[in-house]
This record gives sequence, structure tokens and C-alpha cells, in this order.
Amino acid sequence: MTTSSTWTALRNPIFRNMWFASLISGTCVAAQDTAATWTMNRVSDSPLFLSLMATVASLPFFFFTLPAGALADMVDRKRMMFVMTVWLGIAAGGLAIVGWLHLINPWVLLTAIFLIGTGFAFYSPAWTSIQPEIVSNDELPSAATLGGLQMNISGIIGPAIGGMLLRFVSPNAVFAMNSICFFLLLVAIHRLRHPKPVSNLPLENFLESFVSAIRYVRYAPGIQVVLARNLLFAFFIAIIPALIPVVGLKELHLNPSDLGLVFTCMGAGSVLGALFVLPWARSRFHSNTVTVFANILVALVFFLMATIREPKLFFVAAAFAGTAWTMAASELWVAGQRAMPSWARGRMNATIIMAAQGAMALGGIIWGTSVSMWGVKSTLLAACILQLATLLLQFWLSIDFTGDLDFAPAPVAGSSHKLIHIPAPHDGPVAVMIDVEVPGTLGREVLDVLRDVRLIHLRNGAFSWRLHEDLGRPNTYRVEMMYPSWTEYLLMQERLTKSEQETIAKARSFHVGENSPDFRHFLCVNRELHARRHVVTRPSAMPEAPLSIDRAPA
Repeated sequence: MTTSSTWTALRNPIFRNMWFASLISGTCVAAQDTAATWTMNRVSDSPLFLSLMATVASLPFFFFTLPAGALADMVDRKRMMFVMTVWLGIAAGGLAIVGWLHLINPWVLLTAIFLIGTGFAFYSPAWTSIQPEIVSNDELPSAATLGGLQMNISGIIGPAIGGMLLRFVSPNAVFAMNSICFFLLLVAIHRLRHPKPVSNLPLENFLESFVSAIRYVRYAPGIQVVLARNLLFAFFIAIIPALIPVVGLKELHLNPSDLGLVFTCMGAGSVLGALFVLPWARSRFHSNTVTVFANILVALVFFLMATIREPKLFFVAAAFAGTAWTMAASELWVAGQRAMPSWARGRMNATIIMAAQGAMALGGIIWGTSVSMWGVKSTLLAACILQLATLLLQFWLSIDFTGDLDFAPAPVAGSSHKLIHIPAPHDGPVAVMIDVEVPGTLGREVLDVLRDVRLIHLRNGAFSWRLHEDLGRPNTYRVEMMYPSWTEYLLMQERLTKSEQETIAKARSFHVGENSPDFRHFLCVNRELHARRHVVTRPSAMPEAPLSIDRAPA
């Protein structure tokens, strides 16, 4: 439970500048969306191109979100945001220039939308990853709420401004206004200050970054829970944008202006939820309880959509949908930020965004197919029942644990192991072996701690972790860890948190030998053997050598 209000994060001047700049820019983006839709309707009579606009805008998130997340962990995030904002400004300005030259056609418009979507696909992981670095842990829930509030306010005001401007100016002027707003956003980004982790180690390449993202998700139970909850929520919430137009147009026979009012009510419900409902709920309940209440409200919305045939009541249901969406999405976002370390935040945010987008796309297909086969009412009632049935799963996959996680980095101590040879950064694989002696057989407590140590090393860099029993010495065991390269081994030591370091120290305390645990470092030399193979003329000329050389004999 937290007592922070919706506005707490605005006390932070860095976040406040970015929030107001994002609000202005987001409003201009929403206005441009209205102008782009109007332009497409004028340059093409085909409804296909109108439907393709949303698809083309979302495609970059499927193609580029993971590379963008990897990049956000490899380069300075502020610089990445700056570059992508310039990209967005040029793309919007280019569309205005093409329009003034009377060269716009459907394909040019779709290309511009794709380029703008690409800019946001790269910008979003960097911005979501940098927020926990510029706000405190107490301000983080407020920052999450304000982020959603900013998008909802922009979504309400932007289309209204765009529609009003189109009565007096051409769409090209709206495109130009959007471009100017992007460049105004650069001023706020330029003033952005955030701590930069200092590391003299080489950067990972893209392949290593992707592999590390998969590895972290595989061996981090907390991220798995957050990812599962986001997938579950996205799959069901996809009903709202997919079926609200169907119910409004096919069942209630709303006219276009009334349909627009439905989405306005949904945005208004989101704003009211962020300003009043969410702070009240956070002050009284834990995060998981808030998400459960939100999902119950979503199930109620499904029931109302299935049974209500009065437009005014349908507007109320849309407002409830916006409130529930804001409550659940905000809490899940905060849980996600608290469940990931700083070094992997870009990759993890990208993974969650991409998974949620995929779940929403899959949900839209499934619920839309269900409507065509069994009708709107049956589909919505079935969704209501299934949503309520998942409440037990949501209690089991509780996100409350994220409030107790601590990812404060541990101090990086210099290695006390003397090596006669320091490998090059990308030499590898590297094996680290530790011989320990324990009192008697491994008890349950020891095994539990060793399981935690195994997960720590696997998610922070190792691709293999094994425990061997020495058959020649009683109560003696060997821990074997394999790292892809020397750099990955050094990065693992930098990535350790204080709590992880304490767990490793606890595992070492089980050692009862007279001397300290015996550490050995090995470097694979298979590459050297293969390199020599082509110059060997006789088998006897091949020098006898082990597959791994002990670089630091004890």
C-alpha cells in the first residue's frame, strides 16, 4: 500500500519538465492522427487504406521493440531519446512538405506513418527505462499514473484540436505543427539529468543482448510473473478496442459522432480513474488487490456491453472500461519496473511491450472471430465468465512481491584471484570452478541457497551452472559455471545486487575447509586447436593439450 498521490512525481522538476513536454507533443501527435485519417479519406476511396493505417502504425512495435530495448541497455538512453525525437520531427515535417508539394498519395502517407511508428518504437523503451532513474521509488507509482494520464489527456484533446484546425487550415499545417512540437520536446530531453552507471567494460553486441534478455526472463521468476500478468490482461482488454465499435455501430446503430463520444467517455473514465479512483485504491489496498478489482470491473464492462442497448448507459460502460484499464495497466507497469534491474531495464521493458502487443493482437483476432461465429452477446458473456475465472490465477500470480525487491547494485570489488594471463574481452567460453567442503551431506537449507545462487549466475551472465560431487574426497563438491566470454564474466560481477551478493556470501559460509574455497578460471582453447589444424601434416605433430587450460593454478 502507498500513500503517494497522483501528482507526487510532478514535484520532481526533471520528471515535471518531461511530462508537460510529452503532454504537448502527445496532443500534437493525436491531432496529426486525425489529420492523417482525414487526408487518407480524401486521397483514397478504398476503406482498405483506412484500416491499414492502424496496422502500419503498430507494425514497428513488433519489428523493432526488442532491438530498441537492447539498444537502450547498450547506449546512453538520453542520447537515444534525443536522436529518435529528431527522427520523429523530420518524419512529421517531411510529411508536411510532401503535402505542400501536392505529392501525397496513400502509399506516401502509410510510409510516413510507418516511419513515425518506428520512431516511437525506439523512443518508448528508452523513456520507460529512464523513468525509474529520475524518480524515487515512492514517486514511481505516481509517475506510472501520470504517464497514462498524459496519454489519455492527449487522446481527448488532440483529436478535438485536430478536427477544429482542419476547418481553418490544411492537414499539412497540422503535420507541421506536430513537427514543431517534437523539436520543442528536444528542449526537455536536453535538460534531462539521470545517473549513468560507470563501466569500462566493452558493450555487448546485439546477439549477446538478445540472448541475455531471453536468459534473464528464463531465470528470473519475478519477471515471469509480471510478464504472465501482462499477457493475461492484454488478452482480455483487447476486447475493448476490438468490440466497442462493433457494439456501437452494429447493435446500437450509433452515428459517427456518437461513436467518437464513446471513445471520449473512455478517455474521460481513464482520467477520472487516474485522478481519484487509483490514489484512493492505492492508499487502502496492495497492488495485486487493485489489479483484481480492476479486472472485476473489466468483467462488469463485458457484461454491460453484452446486455445494454441504451446509448447513454453504453457511454457509462465505456467510462468504466477506461477507469479499469488505467488502474490495472498502471499497477502492472509499476510492478514491472520494480522487478527488473537497471542494466536489463531496456530489454525487459521491450519484452513486456512486445508480449503485450502480441497478446492484444491475438486477443483481437480470437474475439473478433468469436463474434463472427457466435455473435456479440455470446462472445461478451463468455469473456465475462472467463475473466472472472482468472481471478484465482491472479491471486496465485500476485505482484505484491515486487514492492519488497531491492536492486541496489553491490560494490564491485577487485578480483583477488591472481591470473597469469588476462583474456581478451571476447575470448571464451570461460569456465569458473570452485571447490568447497561442507559438513556432511547437503541439507535442505544448503540446497535451497544453492538453487538461488544458480539462478543469480544464470540470469546475470552464465549459460551453465552445475554442482558436482567429488568421488575421491568426502563431503567435497565442485561448482562449475560457464560464461560465453570474459566480458560476460566481468559484467556478471558488475550486475550483482546487494541482496544477490548476500545470497552468494551465505552460500560460501557453508564451506568448512581449513582454507578458503578454491577458485579456478579456465579459458577454452578449442579455437586455437582448430586454427592450428590446417598446418598439421602428421597426427604426431599435434601437441597434447587439454580442452581447457587452467590459467590460475591454485
